[in-house]
Amino acid sequence: MRVIRGFIPSRGSVQVWRRHFLVWKKNAVASLAGSLGEPLLYLLGLGYGLGRFVGAIGDKNYMVYVASGILAANSMNSATFEAIYGGFTRMTRQNTFHAMLATPLTVADVVAGEIAWAATRSLISGTAIFLVGWSLGAFSLGSVLVALPVVVLAGLAFGAMAMVVTAISPSYDFFLYYFTLVTTPMFLFCGVFYPVASLPILVQAFVAVMPLTHVVALLRPEASGFVFAEVGVHLAVIGVYAVASFIAAVALVRRRIIV
Repeated sequence: MRVIRGFIPSRGSVQVWRRHFLVWKKNAVASLAGSLGEPLLYLLGLGYGLGRFVGAIGDKNYMVYVASGILAANSMNSATFEAIYGGFTRMTRQNTFHAMLATPLTVADVVAGEIAWAATRSLISGTAIFLVGWSLGAFSLGSVLVALPVVVLAGLAFGAMAMVVTAISPSYDFFLYYFTLVTTPMFLFCGVFYPVASLPILVQAFVAVMPLTHVVALLRPEASGFVFAEVGVHLAVIGVYAVASFIAAVALVRRRIIV
């Protein structure tokens, strides 16, 4: 029972989140520009440029199709970069984790606050992407009630996964392994730009267990107004990644910074 309590965050995690938010506010404009620049270029360049040649995929206009994929991929990238680079800097360079643990906060509180902040970064940039997509006709305004909660859930899952990598990384260079072997394959093969069904069977089997595939599957019907399918399965897969990665991150961070 005592072991289980060590993995349950308290309300102190909110203070961790608040601390990160107050720091972010000081450089919010530059941060938003960096977070939004690449996905917006993808949305405009592919939606209009490549979309003129693709036309439509199934019954969906390519702008609608790719916008939901870009929103999903952005939720992954925003949470990942925040938890990896921001989290690693706070843990190893600024010793922020050590300072927090000198208070009544626990490791679970610190990790939960980091992951919650990573999900918030996904929400902030995702909201801007959604508004741009809506202005281009890719999203209906009413779909914000479903789309943004999915973005937050995705941010929690990808933020937790990134915290696992942060906890074991000896240096910034180590993150290239994660980007090359995990996030980039998901970005390319999980249905962001084209249907997963167009891939070879073996690749489809691999992609089916990747969390980004399920985020895209939840966001794409909402973007185009189509009926959802297998919602429970998609939510369960994302939830398993989030919970399992959180538990692993707490254990690994505790082992790394508590002597």
